[in-house]
Amino acid sequence: MFRPRVIPVLLLKNKGLVKSTKFKDHRYIGDPINAVKIFNDLKADELVFLDILASKEGRCISLNFVKNVGEEANMPFAVGGGISTLQQIQNIIAAGAEKVVISSNAALDPDFIRSASESFGSSTIVICLDVKKNILGKEQTWIINGSQPTGKRPLEFALQMEERGAGEIIIQSIERDGMMQGYDIELVRKISASVTIPVVALGGAGDLSHLKEAYIDAYANGLAAGSMFVYYGSRKGILINYPDPTEMKTFIK
Repeated sequence: MFRPRVIPVLLLKNKGLVKSTKFKDHRYIGDPINAVKIFNDLKADELVFLDILASKEGRCISLNFVKNVGEEANMPFAVGGGISTLQQIQNIIAAGAEKVVISSNAALDPDFIRSASESFGSSTIVICLDVKKNILGKEQTWIINGSQPTGKRPLEFALQMEERGAGEIIIQSIERDGMMQGYDIELVRKISASVTIPVVALGGAGDLSHLKEAYIDAYANGLAAGSMFVYYGSRKGILINYPDPTEMKTFIK
């Protein structure tokens, strides 16, 4: 019986784990390696780590950090943040990551994605589309941690990345980030129905019903979240958590 992957997405800022709201107001959550240990015990399907300052600072996610996660994690994991060369991808994979997540440089140099997928295989290359509306109310993708518009519409960009050889696309709603009120189902559905590669929903999940909605109604192959897996209760107390096997059965078709 098939069920979608359920994926905690963890944000890194100055070596600490943080959580944002609409890509702003970053709150310190704790030590990322300690979080990995807890997700090991909770048997998470996979993890994603994103260094939110790397592109802005003109650097790549720390290779030492990737190695530390690789030594500790019992599950597959992907990392992103400032990845712009084939050598960086080679080093990251050698350090233990299964996949790399590319956002800003996918928009700045789309042909880099073709080179990366040809060199390392499509399954290694994940594209993250950060989406919000411009002042005219039109959806477009943004880069550099949501600070710069690309002028590209999400579906246009997703199709371009698929054509370049990307193996997976993460669709992240900036406006729903940290709100815990549900995904942008219409956006996820539109892209899932238009590409043939796996699509991961991200941005806005607050409970299991939101995950199920993205799976059943928007055809997402992966269900990712940040706040849902680091907060507990209406006061958002910090507590690393993950659905147990009984709860996971609600996703099985």
